[in-house]
Amino acid sequence: MPDPLSWNDSLAGDYLWTSGNLGEAVPDVMTPATWSLVQRFIRLVMVTSFTTPYPPIGNIGGRFYMNLSAVATMTTAMGVGPKRIRGVLEQAFGHLPPGVFPTGLPLARGRWLRALFPVLKQGLARQKAYRALAPAFIAAAPARCEALRATLRACPDGPALLALWRDEVEPYMVEACRVQEAGRTETAAALWLPALLKKLLGPEDASLLLTGGGLASLGPVLGLTQLARGELDRETFASRYGHRGPHEFEVSIPRPGEDSAWVDRQLEGLRKAPLDAPELLARQEALRQAAWERLVGRHVWARWLRGSLEKSRKAAATREDARSEVIRAFWALRAFYLRAAELTGADVFCLAIEELLAVLGGDGAPLAFVAARRADYERYAALPVYPTVIRGAFDPFAWAADPQRRQDVYDAQGNAPLGVTAITGFPGAAGIVEGVVRVALTVEEGHALQPGEVLVTVTTNVGWTPLFPRAAAVVTDVGAPLSHAAIVARELGIPAVVGCGNATMRLKSGDRVRVDGAAGTVVRLG
Repeated sequence: MPDPLSWNDSLAGDYLWTSGNLGEAVPDVMTPATWSLVQRFIRLVMVTSFTTPYPPIGNIGGRFYMNLSAVATMTTAMGVGPKRIRGVLEQAFGHLPPGVFPTGLPLARGRWLRALFPVLKQGLARQKAYRALAPAFIAAAPARCEALRATLRACPDGPALLALWRDEVEPYMVEACRVQEAGRTETAAALWLPALLKKLLGPEDASLLLTGGGLASLGPVLGLTQLARGELDRETFASRYGHRGPHEFEVSIPRPGEDSAWVDRQLEGLRKAPLDAPELLARQEALRQAAWERLVGRHVWARWLRGSLEKSRKAAATREDARSEVIRAFWALRAFYLRAAELTGADVFCLAIEELLAVLGGDGAPLAFVAARRADYERYAALPVYPTVIRGAFDPFAWAADPQRRQDVYDAQGNAPLGVTAITGFPGAAGIVEGVVRVALTVEEGHALQPGEVLVTVTTNVGWTPLFPRAAAVVTDVGAPLSHAAIVARELGIPAVVGCGNATMRLKSGDRVRVDGAAGTVVRLG
């Protein structure tokens, strides 16, 4: 019987794929368990993406990719032109190299719109209901997750574990995903405010005024600071923030709340920072107030913007809170898999969730795939991180063996232009600094970052946040204005350039650079 798991969805068609945006949240080669759970998550939070015949997401060599061709096809069917499509895609997923653009795929527009309308109608009603439920769900989630994990650890056998999945684990995951679906809704202010403020005040003051929302991404580093100051004990830290980390979607990897050594490493790193996170936030608050006074001084009607600014900040904080609770639910999913491993004695992380449920129900057939999948997983995990943008059929092993390989783009049709030597990206957070480069391809390598160095990496997520206070600036290959690196750098006042595509290949540790966060440029000095 052939293995039903595909490790390479780039072979499914001539699609344009990106690891931007959601790829930064799932940066690792995924085990089959995690890939199956991520698919369920996406189906619950991006319902309309599954209304066309084309797959909106894919697994390429074990890594998570979004299908930009499917997104562009839907957007075109709604009457949006190519120029606008590029702008929308790049804001969300990062730069698209010249000559590489998602071509529209065949779609019966009238039939699709008729099928889309009821999905949209149901989605709006569902989002309204879950927005009302979200505050209570978020408040109760830490205790609910902790209790569920304890119940799972004590589960006596397979049938009881199956019942727990049906009655508690799956409903918890679905609720968390629905809350995030509701929280993804943008306010109108979030769409037009950045451009207006930049026009009125310039990029630095605009960046300042759009911060200050109290984002959940900062929770772990603030919690670690409280822990270092003796204002928080480890048990409380684990309960509040133990679910957030650099590999938080991957259910086979321990969470910080399970790994005291991880906490120790972060505390050691924070002690090296010239300013801790609360001090950086306080500095930003003073600068933000000064920027507001400048705006009011120049434009008497500017006070009318205060309400829009607060709505924009609140919307950002709501999205972050909802996302954090999805990750907490994944901690419970990890506990489910761990208990299944103890009860079955199998390498359950090589089983999709549907297969694991079958095994717990007495069907051992899926276990035949485990050994081969483990071998495949290890082969893919040993490869370098694949290009951010992939067009057409992609062979990870052939690409990794090519000494001329590119980190930013792979185009099977050969239309991508020659690689450029300049290092440019999106303005992530305003400010100009000069410093020595520290290239870190993994968060573990990031622990070598010294105070005042420029952190250069492929991408960041919340697990990297404890490194930010000792960085003079942050530069990433993957990212967009709404990426983790850009958002957190703005909140802490650290210059950042994101989505450069080639920074980790053009720079090496020890290089000296000038980073201009407002211009989105990185220049090697000397």
